[in-house]
Amino acid sequence: MNGSDEAPLVLVKLGGSLITEKSGDAEARADVIARLAREIAEGREDAEARLLVGHGSGSFGHPPAAEHDLRHGTGDEKERLGLSRTQHRAARLHRRVVGALIEAGVPAFSVVPSSAGVAEDGRVADFAGEPLLRALGEGHVPVVYGDVMMDRSRGSTIASTEAVFLGLARLLDDAGWRVGRALWLGPTDGVLGPDGRTLPRIEGVPGGDLPEAVGGSGATDVTGGMRHRVETALLMADLGIPSWIGDGRRSGSLRRALAGDLQGGTRVPPAAR
Repeated sequence: MNGSDEAPLVLVKLGGSLITEKSGDAEARADVIARLAREIAEGREDAEARLLVGHGSGSFGHPPAAEHDLRHGTGDEKERLGLSRTQHRAARLHRRVVGALIEAGVPAFSVVPSSAGVAEDGRVADFAGEPLLRALGEGHVPVVYGDVMMDRSRGSTIASTEAVFLGLARLLDDAGWRVGRALWLGPTDGVLGPDGRTLPRIEGVPGGDLPEAVGGSGATDVTGGMRHRVETALLMADLGIPSWIGDGRRSGSLRRALAGDLQGGTRVPPAAR
């Protein structure tokens, strides 16, 4: 399970707004998912990189999660059914993403956060990582996603892909897997500033002031959209992991990014030690 002798690991997040019609209702962008799966297959082969892929839930998981305010737990039978519905819909999209990766020739290994992880006050506190680590060691590509999660203080909550990645980054480091970088693909050319132009670089202290235009999503998003992504990238920077937030709508952008060719987008460099 120890990855100390392996190539650096690359974390790849496919945003929910990119792979689904975020303002729709459980509407996947099948052509986008298939293209990104092919780019992962090609980029993985070209760069000989070890990958861990995650994806958002978009219009599958967010609407029922928002309807029942599931980030703060469940209080009655209606909310418990809402959590079950959210879990089921998120898993439906997950099967589509995993299926597309397999069709593209990627040995995807599904990891279900709601069954593997436990949260504490909304943050991933514990994760049964041995299956994921063994899959990595055997050359598979683990695939995680934003999901519901049992919570020690709230009863239950929503764990975003960002939260799952952050928890896994620490687990991977403890197991000797060096995370080389994180790639965040969405429907914009990185993070946009107040003038509508891409901010080429963001750095600072996690929890500090973020650029004015870094907000949530324009569609239903219970996890905080771009602001949450940037905050997570800054926390990863504090762990020594650089991030790139780029435009997944552009054909070839993910494949190039996997090879280290980061065109456009926003970079979040490792924090100064």
